Amino acid sequence: MKLGIAKESASGERRVGLVPDAVESLIARGVAVCFERGAGEGAGFSDESFESIGAESCASYAEMAGCADVVIKVQPPNAQEIDAQCEQSVLISLLRPLDEPERIEQLAASGIDAFALELMPRITRAQSMDVLSSQSTIAGYRAVLLAAEVLPRIFPMLVTAAGTLHPARALVVGAGVAGLQALATARRLGAVTAAYDTRPAVREQVESLGARFIELDLDVGGGEDAGGYAAAQSAQFYERQREQLAKHVAAADVVVTTALVPGQEAPRLISDSAVRAMRSGSVIVDLAAEKGGNCDCTLRDQDRVVSGVHVIGRTNLPSEIPMHASQLYAKNVSTFLGHLFAEEGGLAFDLEDEITAATLVARGSDVVHPAVREQLVKREEENV
Repeated sequence: MKLGIAKESASGERRVGLVPDAVESLIARGVAVCFERGAGEGAGFSDESFESIGAESCASYAEMAGCADVVIKVQPPNAQEIDAQCEQSVLISLLRPLDEPERIEQLAASGIDAFALELMPRITRAQSMDVLSSQSTIAGYRAVLLAAEVLPRIFPMLVTAAGTLHPARALVVGAGVAGLQALATARRLGAVTAAYDTRPAVREQVESLGARFIELDLDVGGGEDAGGYAAAQSAQFYERQREQLAKHVAAADVVVTTALVPGQEAPRLISDSAVRAMRSGSVIVDLAAEKGGNCDCTLRDQDRVVSGVHVIGRTNLPSEIPMHASQLYAKNVSTFLGHLFAEEGGLAFDLEDEITAATLVARGSDVVHPAVREQLVKREEENV
C-alpha cells in the first residue's frame, strides 16, 4: 500500500496531513509513502525531512495522487484534485460532509472511497483519532492570544509603584474542547474567567479550570445530543438567551464564542446591541465564524471594529500555529490508519465497526453515509 501526502491548496492553509515522525512510523510498518513537494513547508517540515526517512517526493498533486492508494489531506479537495485521484483509491481528510454534501457526491461519482474525519464518533476508543478535538484545542489557545494582542490592556493584575492594574475579564461561550482551552489559556495569562454553556454537565469542567460557570434562567433540558454536542434549540430559546447573555457580554473585556450545532448554521448568541454595549477596546473572537458566527457583527475571515469593539472572525486558527496543529492532526490520522489496517496489508472496511461506519461517506461509487444522503435530499427539495 502507498500513501500520498498532499500539499494543501486552500488559501491560507499551512498545515500538512502527516508529519515526518508519523511517516517514519508508517514506513516502519511496511507502508510506502510519497508526498507532494512543499507539502510540509508551511508547517516547518522541509522536503528533506520527509526524504531522509524514505518518503518519495512528487512534483505535483497529480503525480502524487496518481501513484497513491490512499491520499491524506487536511482541507477538502477541489474539483481538479478530485479528478486527479485514481478510481478505487481512498481519501482521508476533513470534508465538511454535512455542510457541503455535493462534494461527497462528486467523490463517489469519481469512484473514490472517502473518510470524513470530522464525523469521528465521540467514544472512548476514538479519542486518539478525533481531529476536531485536537484542532479545537489549538483554536481555543490561539483565540485568546489574538485577543491579548488586540486588547488595549494586559490580562493579569499588577500591583506596581505607579498603581494597581486590574485583571481583564474573559467570557467564553460554549465550553467544548475549544472553549475549555480558551478558558485555561486566559486563566494562565491572569484573566478573571467565566463561561456559559447550555449543557449543565460541563459545569464541573469549567470550575475545575478556575472559572465561574454562568447560569441563565432558561430550560435547556439535557442541553446536548447523543454525540455529546450542544443540541439545537428553538428560535424563542435563542432570543431569550441573547437577552440574558447581554449583561455578561457587556461586563467582559474579552469574549470567545465557540457554539456550534453539527450540520446547522451557528446560533446567534450575541446581538449587535450587546456588542455596542461593551467597553471600547473590548474584543470578541468568534470561533463559529465559518458557520455564520455566534455574533451578529461577525464577518467571515475579517477582523473589524464595531463601536470600538474588535470582532475577529477568522475561520482557520489552527493553521496559524501550523507545526503543532499538524503534529496533532498527523497523530490522529496515523492512529486512524492503524485502525483501518488489515492483517494481510491494505485497508479493511469493517462496516460493523462504529468508527469505520461513522466516518465512511463514499464507497463503491455511492454516498453511503445516511446523514450525508439526507442532506443531499434536503438540498434537492430546496432547489425544486
